[in-house]
Amino acid sequence: MARLAQTPGLTDVQQEILATVRDFVDKEIIPHAQTLEHADTYPSDIVAGMKEMGLFGLTIPEEYGGLGESLLTYALVVEQIARGWMSVSGVINTHFIVAHMIRHHGTDEQRRSLLPKMAAGHVRGSFSMSEPDLGSDVASIKTRAKADGDEYVIDGAKMWLTNGGSSNLLAVLVRTDEGAEKAHQNLTAFLVEKPEGFGEVLPGLIIPGKIDKMGYKGVDTTEAVFSGFRIGADKILGGASGKGFGQMMDGVEVGRVNVAARACGIAIRAFELAVEYAQQRRTFGKAIAEHQAIAFKLAEMATKVEAAHLMMVNAARLKDSGERNDVEAGMAKLIASEYCAEVTQESFRIHGGYGYSKEYEIERLMREAPFLLIGEGTSEIQKTIISRGLLREYKSRG
Repeated sequence: MARLAQTPGLTDVQQEILATVRDFVDKEIIPHAQTLEHADTYPSDIVAGMKEMGLFGLTIPEEYGGLGESLLTYALVVEQIARGWMSVSGVINTHFIVAHMIRHHGTDEQRRSLLPKMAAGHVRGSFSMSEPDLGSDVASIKTRAKADGDEYVIDGAKMWLTNGGSSNLLAVLVRTDEGAEKAHQNLTAFLVEKPEGFGEVLPGLIIPGKIDKMGYKGVDTTEAVFSGFRIGADKILGGASGKGFGQMMDGVEVGRVNVAARACGIAIRAFELAVEYAQQRRTFGKAIAEHQAIAFKLAEMATKVEAAHLMMVNAARLKDSGERNDVEAGMAKLIASEYCAEVTQESFRIHGGYGYSKEYEIERLMREAPFLLIGEGTSEIQKTIISRGLLREYKSRG
């Protein structure tokens, strides 16, 4: 059979892009990931390499200086990058989501102004819906933006901004006074252009230091604290207030495909490490891969890798076709993240005591995999989305 996680029906251009990225991962990411991750160091050289390859503009239309590729192409690229080091995929993930929202929901001026610079990697995006006092309950957002002439004044705090310090464009979802009965219709997305760095980066906007995390190191995760921050009404995504919830949900939908792709990448790498180690490590006179207990583990791991990859590809292709894919994206994210955790743990067990050593790559993967169970919505949130979609399609006629 072919190697795991192959994707039939790709164009020559897609295959060329993936081959280039795979080579970049093998030569420029995997050899350095351990050192950078343990030091919690931002991968500046790797990011520079991704800029040169045009990855920051992968899905941005050619008219704005991007490559104009599909969500599927992007997801397969992310799968490869996460196979090397998940933190690097995080550098471009939030950027990709912000670019997607601007492309599909921004005004003509916002697209003309921001997308060319985003395609070149000069402007890098981050976004946040969450806040310190809420997780998935987006309708309960407390951060407010009050109109004041041609400007708005924002007060409150946003949480879990990946690339919050290293980005120079924030897309944030805040509450505005629209007078709508439904809470989600009172939410607005703002595009905040800011300098890179930490501290008070603009009057009324503080980016505190990096949040110390169990894994997902190298990439910075921060808060954004607004206190009397003034911003022009022209910075509202799409130019109309009260539409932010739908805009952000569209971004999160493609983000769930991205998280599924990241989970697939980590699972692939965990399997690669396990199958290699199992053929090198010998017990009782033979390689442990020849023991049925280990061989069966490898078979189950490979099956989970393949299943997750196929569901991720299906969700990406549905979105590219213009079809609704909230259920499929939720399913892909659910199964890919859960299988990723299971495959990684099995790889850890196959490594035995060495898996607990920081010298071995599987130790890092064991700390990275849990993030995918909660990123872009927990497994329980995905089950809520999936079940609602199923009940919508299978509505009882009784």
